[in-house]
Amino acid sequence: MTDDPKEVYADIIQLPPHRSLRHMPMPLAERAAQFSSFAALSGHDQAIRDQAKQHVFIAEQHDDFDTIDV
Repeated sequence: MTDDPKEVYADIIQLPPHRSLRHMPMPLAERAAQFSSFAALSGHDQAIRDQAKQHVFIAEQHDDFDTIDV
């Protein structure tokens, strides 16, 4: 047996996505709200800000923004 997804799912890959006849599709905002509590990237914004501060600090020490290797 192969692990290639194209071969494993070859019989269904071209089928259209399932659409329920009973339920309307959930609005994207509500769908996103279901997963917001998991917040996979929580703290990501702060990590980016910290990294930017570190780069600015290094640049100020060199006193020349054009010569910094990132």
